[in-house]
Amino acid sequence: MSRQEIRLAGSGGQGIILATVILAEAAIQAGMNTAQSQAYGPEARGGSCKAETLISDQTIGFTKVQNPTFLMALTQKSLDQYGPEVSENCLVLIDSGLSAPQDMKAKRIVALPILDTARTVVGKIQTANIVAVGCINDLLGITDAKTLEKAVLMHVPSGTEQLNIKALEEGFKLAEGHEEK
Repeated sequence: MSRQEIRLAGSGGQGIILATVILAEAAIQAGMNTAQSQAYGPEARGGSCKAETLISDQTIGFTKVQNPTFLMALTQKSLDQYGPEVSENCLVLIDSGLSAPQDMKAKRIVALPILDTARTVVGKIQTANIVAVGCINDLLGITDAKTLEKAVLMHVPSGTEQLNIKALEEGFKLAEGHEEK
């Protein structure tokens, strides 16, 4: 890995920001350089949310994502907003309930049932961000599973550790053998 410019988007309350914090933490634990930022509307819960993480084995000079190498969208609104601006080389992960916009240039799109897995397999929709983190790590190869698990455990609320580890493992399973559209 030389440099990953990761943008995650969805709605407030989906844990998008926490997901980027966990990815950044895992990269730090693996000895890489990172920078993390976020933006969300004043409505916080239910409004648009975007969070970004840069991960590099080199020094990071400019700390904002300029040309995403990876985009994940959990809502149609966020996909419609950020999808068309990514390059054809960007890997895009979308929830399987979403439809890629006609004007999206990305050639590599992976659709996985992230929200449904959190709701029906893990048993809590609030774990969708951790399911997504497992998928993202599997797709990008940021770090090994144990390092990522350690990063998750550092940032989830006390008493939810087992639930979040289950969500992470389900994310790993989802991304195994994925098919790009």
